Amino acid sequence: MAKTPSGKNTSGRGQRDLKVKVKSARGRSLSSTRWLQRQLNDPYVKRAKEEGYRGRAAFKIMEIDDKYRFLVPGARVVDLGCAPGGWCQVAVKRVNALGERAGKKQGSILGIDLQEVEPIPGCEIHQLDFMADDADQQVKEWLGGMADVVMSDMAAASSGHKQTDHLRIIALCEAAAYLAFDVLEEGGTFVAKVLAGGAEGELQKLLKQKFAKVSNFKPPSSRADSSEKFVVATGFRG
Repeated sequence: MAKTPSGKNTSGRGQRDLKVKVKSARGRSLSSTRWLQRQLNDPYVKRAKEEGYRGRAAFKIMEIDDKYRFLVPGARVVDLGCAPGGWCQVAVKRVNALGERAGKKQGSILGIDLQEVEPIPGCEIHQLDFMADDADQQVKEWLGGMADVVMSDMAAASSGHKQTDHLRIIALCEAAAYLAFDVLEEGGTFVAKVLAGGAEGELQKLLKQKFAKVSNFKPPSSRADSSEKFVVATGFRG
C-alpha cells in the first residue's frame, strides 16, 4: 500500500496523480467549468503559486529568454501590458534590477499598463495607453533613455470568434512594434505574443525590415491547445 504525505495508506490508484474535477454549477457555463478544471490541474499554475509568481505566464518569458538570451544583467526593459506582473518579476531577477548580483551590471524594468498594477520590487510601473501620441516620449523619459528590450504578452479581450481575435491581437502586436521602433536602442530585441491564423505575414515582413533576425517560438509552458506563439525579433537596425 502506498502512503500519502500525511502517512495514510492508499490503494494502488492513489499512486497516480489525481486530477481535480469541477462540478457544473448554476450560472456557470460548461466552458467556464472546463477552464476552471484546467486551471486547477495545470502544473504551471501550481508552480507559479509555489514560487511566488503572479501567473503561469512567468514561465513563458523564462523559456523564451532561456532560448534567446535578451534579459541580461544591465538591460533596460519595457514590458507593455504588464498586468498582472509575472513577466516583470522574471525580468527583475534576470537583468539584476535590484543590484543583488555582485559584479553584474544593474538593469531596469519599466512596466506599462492601462490598469493599475500592484508594485513589484525593482520595477517601475505606470498607467499609460501605449498607443497614445506621446507614449514613446513618455516611456523614454521614465526609462531615462532608450530601451534594450520591448516585450509584450498582451492579448485583446476574446470575442469568441477565432479569426476576429487573431486580427485583434495582430493589430495590438503591430502597435507594440511601432512603439518599439521609437524606443529601442540599436541592437535591441522585441518580443510579443501573436495568435496563429494567417494575418501575421505583414507583421513578419515589417519586423524583418527593422531587425536582423525574426523568429517564432512556442514555449513548452504554452498550452498545447492554444494557437499562441511568440515572435522574437533581435538585432534592431535603428
